[in-house]
Amino acid sequence: MNNTLQDFLKGQLDTLHAEHLYKPLTTVTSAVGARVKIAGNDRELINLSSNNYLGLAGDPRLRQAASEAALAIGAGGGAVRPIIGNLQLHDDLEKLIASFKHVEDVLVFQSGFTANAGTIPTITDADDAIITDSLNHASIIDGCRLSKAKRAIYQHCDMDSLEEALKAAMGAKKRLVITDGVFSMDGDVAPLDQICALAERYDAAVMVDDAHGSGVMGANGRGTAYHFGVHQKIDIQLGTLSKAVGVVGGYIAGSSALIDFLKQRARPFLFSTGCPPAVAAACIKGIELMRDEPELSARLWANTKYWQEGLQKLGFDTGVTQTPITPVMIGDEAKTQEAQRLLRDEGILALAIVFPTVGRGKARLRTMPTAAHTQADFDEALAAFERVGKKLGLI
Repeated sequence: MNNTLQDFLKGQLDTLHAEHLYKPLTTVTSAVGARVKIAGNDRELINLSSNNYLGLAGDPRLRQAASEAALAIGAGGGAVRPIIGNLQLHDDLEKLIASFKHVEDVLVFQSGFTANAGTIPTITDADDAIITDSLNHASIIDGCRLSKAKRAIYQHCDMDSLEEALKAAMGAKKRLVITDGVFSMDGDVAPLDQICALAERYDAAVMVDDAHGSGVMGANGRGTAYHFGVHQKIDIQLGTLSKAVGVVGGYIAGSSALIDFLKQRARPFLFSTGCPPAVAAACIKGIELMRDEPELSARLWANTKYWQEGLQKLGFDTGVTQTPITPVMIGDEAKTQEAQRLLRDEGILALAIVFPTVGRGKARLRTMPTAAHTQADFDEALAAFERVGKKLGLI
């Protein structure tokens, strides 16, 4: 084992500990729901750190669908999809999502991250320009890095800054504007109506990463583009199957030409095995429930209102959120890590978010109400937040 490498790694870890940026994994030992159990703690905790927006991760109907598919078809597809690993369940899932999203076609990837990494560099080249929001998700950033296109970063949700970048990129062969629909750390929403208007003016295509809008925004959770009524003006929509749908995976939705080209050239699709039968079947059931049970989304938003108003009445700063993503802004990394520990002692799982996920000095507890929570859950959590907030001088 190389000593130089090991010394480097140990030194980096020591620095993370010293700067209160080290985050050990939290191991869940129960089904994921409104309450969970974690390793090293016999107590059931109220779970406020999940992206399980609609409470479907532990839904018995998804479990049944997954079990039946695994028993009938097997544990895996046996190969990458372009060889012999393309299952009928994959096709069925993509057709269902396309119908749900009102687009021509869909391609499912192993995750939202691989969907961005596979799409952005595949549809752009050195003669093109990518214009991207400064607070876009890491997977968009990495997808842009993989592209040979020129990159311009516009100030977060600043339409004047976007227009300047578009003007500067007029010499490019193609222009692609990329934005999150819902920004995952602050919970604010991109002004897609204004973005589409500018893109149309400067002949640019628009790509929206709607991982945190899928199942949350728009009618029946169809996404942020539907919330703004501009879905027909969006060239590429990225959605996730890992959050509101409750399973795992990501997808790209758009024109038939886009999807057909990605099937021929997107490297994560070409060189990674597709999702196993159990995953595809559970995703199908999750999408069907989103489509057929709008009360799930309605309950999520009612719970969001109750939780956010409760925190704000106590005096906590919840930032600029417009969605269920509810940051409790603290700033200091050490104090944020301590708040997480004290809340866990109180029976609340609310994990700290620190650099590099957010900027230095912008640490927060990122709380996530879901459709599965009850008012009693929130009342218990708010009482705990009040005690911890007062102890740490946060309120």
